[in-house]
Amino acid sequence: MPIRDFQNIHEMLKETVDRYPGKPAYKWFVEAGRVDSVTWKEFYEQVQDVSKSLIALGVKKNDKVNVLSYTSYRWILADCGITSIGACTVGIYQSNLPKDCEYIINHSDAVVIFAQDDIQLNKLLGIKKNIPNIRKVVLLKGNSNTEDKWVISFEEFLKLGKDISGSELKKRVDEVTPLNPAGIVYTSGTTGVPKGAVLTHDNVTFTAQSVHLSTQILDGDEVFLFLPLAHVFARTCVYATLLAGCPTTITRSMDTIIEDIKIARPHWFASVPRIYEKVYSKVLSGAEAKGGLALKIFRWACDVGYEISDLKQSKKSIPASTAFKYKIATKLVFSKIQEALGGRVRWCISGAAPLNPAIGKFFHAAGILVLEGIGMTENTSFTNLNRYDNFRFGWVGQPGPGIEQKLSEEGEVMYRGRNVMKEYYKMPEDTAKTITEEGWQYTGDLGEIDSENFLRITGRKKDLIITSGGKNIAPSAIEGVLATSKYINQICIIGDRKNFLSALVTIDPDNVKDYAGANGITFKDVNDLIKNEKIKKLIEDEIAEKNKEFASFESIKKITIVPEFTIDNGLLTPTMKLKKNVAIDIYKNEIEAMYK
Repeated sequence: MPIRDFQNIHEMLKETVDRYPGKPAYKWFVEAGRVDSVTWKEFYEQVQDVSKSLIALGVKKNDKVNVLSYTSYRWILADCGITSIGACTVGIYQSNLPKDCEYIINHSDAVVIFAQDDIQLNKLLGIKKNIPNIRKVVLLKGNSNTEDKWVISFEEFLKLGKDISGSELKKRVDEVTPLNPAGIVYTSGTTGVPKGAVLTHDNVTFTAQSVHLSTQILDGDEVFLFLPLAHVFARTCVYATLLAGCPTTITRSMDTIIEDIKIARPHWFASVPRIYEKVYSKVLSGAEAKGGLALKIFRWACDVGYEISDLKQSKKSIPASTAFKYKIATKLVFSKIQEALGGRVRWCISGAAPLNPAIGKFFHAAGILVLEGIGMTENTSFTNLNRYDNFRFGWVGQPGPGIEQKLSEEGEVMYRGRNVMKEYYKMPEDTAKTITEEGWQYTGDLGEIDSENFLRITGRKKDLIITSGGKNIAPSAIEGVLATSKYINQICIIGDRKNFLSALVTIDPDNVKDYAGANGITFKDVNDLIKNEKIKKLIEDEIAEKNKEFASFESIKKITIVPEFTIDNGLLTPTMKLKKNVAIDIYKNEIEAMYK
């Protein structure tokens, strides 16, 4: 299937609506265990209503509209309504502090904001005098308690467009070209201020097709969505499923994923590695807690699963005796893991950060294929993906159709294609540093490309640690291995211009509490465990065991256990990336103590 030149996102949506008018498009939970849904035809009609109401509010072509909300059906509805009339969607994470919201609202020149609920509205009311260009705030959920006419409910908003004619709407839709901005996605800002990557309609429609051609999407497939839509990774998944006409069930929140996915019963979904790491840790700790015969059966099943995985990767036939053993292993062990994800998952995508190969192999052994890929905000969150029938753990796969890749002389991964952003909004100098005159995008990733065009990421240019002995070390791979310990939650490796590596470590509270209880360690809360010498010894022993996988200069020599890195304490970005410079500054005394 060749990649087409869609006029805009609306045209791509209309084709799906014409193909599947009565097929479910989106499902969402109205309460625990109960979902509501719309067909593609109903969704399209609601998109038109949103577009008309935006026109009534005076939103013009190329105007910017913010969506300050967690992932929801109305987020998607608003986005499609905004882009259909040539306006530009600018998402803001619901976890952002008011000052961060203010920066994005003003920098993006937004004129209207869709806000999730009263919590988000209160942020906006607190900064109202500092965001003078905002004409209206539309509350996506509930009715505002404020008398301020600046704020209207979603239902009131929809009434505004009743007098906008179909011909006026069609005129606006027809004026939208492939090179018009569809969205500005602000980077997380691990260093410096966030940059706004301008993504065009062509970026979006091309990438949706390239993703579709790189995956195994079957007629009747259903998808589960829980990633934040302010992140371009989630938006690209939404556009790809829109193109394919797949029904998508949207979770209630990050806290209800486990509950909701069992009801959604997806055939595939996309996630960041943290979710797979948590499931992996929970399964292993659960098996070890049972002990005895149950643990022996679990380990036997894993051995059988790994044997099957190796045969499949090598594209070798599976002996009947091994297949029979795997059937028993699935019934006794793996079926429980599969049922926890709804029981129908064929494959998943892992992106946005490196996935430890050991975790990928474990899930494959359990009958769930996790396909690792890579992308970034600046290339519409998609460049490479392992294929359903051609994959390698520890590699991010081959480029999607229509995407070129190469390495610079310094080994930096570069891309060229219609997925590469137009520019950084109002930052021409940064744009020129990122995209060459020939259209090649610098990524900051270091990698290697083999004879089959598979890419393996070896580190980040900016994250490289150079020890005082001159050794170049990429910390992400080491951090990924250490995070497979069930007692370790997060890792921040230190060692630039030092003579050895050290680390700031956060503990997995549930598993460490279980360990403490089983070993007679008294504690009131997690802070007591962080300070406990026996717990420190436990973590040191875990790291010593993991160190066996590394060369001497890559091994962690000293650790300091610290409280969890979170968005609220300023150590994580909204996309859950560690602000390493901030961590190093906050814990500078502890770090100095490790090197005395």
